[in-house]
Amino acid sequence: MSAKLYRLNPRRLEKFKRVVRQRQGDLTVILENVHDLHNIGAVMRSCDSVGIGEIFVLNTRPDLAKEGFKLGKRTSAGTRRWVDVQYYTDAISCFVEVRKKYKQILSSQIDEGAKALHNLDLSAPTALVFGNEHDGVTAETTALCDGTFYIPQVGMVESLNISVACAVSLYEAFRQRMEKGMYDENPSLSESEQEALLSEYIQRHEEKVTQTYVERKK
Repeated sequence: MSAKLYRLNPRRLEKFKRVVRQRQGDLTVILENVHDLHNIGAVMRSCDSVGIGEIFVLNTRPDLAKEGFKLGKRTSAGTRRWVDVQYYTDAISCFVEVRKKYKQILSSQIDEGAKALHNLDLSAPTALVFGNEHDGVTAETTALCDGTFYIPQVGMVESLNISVACAVSLYEAFRQRMEKGMYDENPSLSESEQEALLSEYIQRHEEKVTQTYVERKK
């Protein structure tokens, strides 16, 4: 292991190792045409909290061009440094890439065949799709999914904010995976994958420390 590791505070190094071991390499989120960057930032924080290291942002609408997709430096307390964002403007290209790692892709919406969230097997390699704040997941993207699901609710208005719906769904996945030891004795990532990710996180940390030092010197 690189000598760089020993420059870190021992407690931070142990935290990095713990976080890497508990990363869920086979669980992710796809956000389709979500235009509120605050919602995207909130989703990223929820993802980091349950061990997700990457999300997919799919913007098929012309008004949501990549040029306008700029998360702030303080997005969700720096979560963007630990959660990678894969950006796509074409649904098919996005799904081809997602299917390389994730066995099932499920869309969040209420329709005749939708399953209740707690009836899903979220311990399997899974990508959960959430649509924008007004229109939900498009019909075109839904057609590419393996199924749909809904979050059971008993209120007068069956609606949750996109970031809240995502958090609720991810914590159901967290619960199921905890029961199967996927955060402990049965980690999602292999030892070699953990080692590579640990090195990557340490490099990102060092780059941030260096950047902060240079900015303070100006």
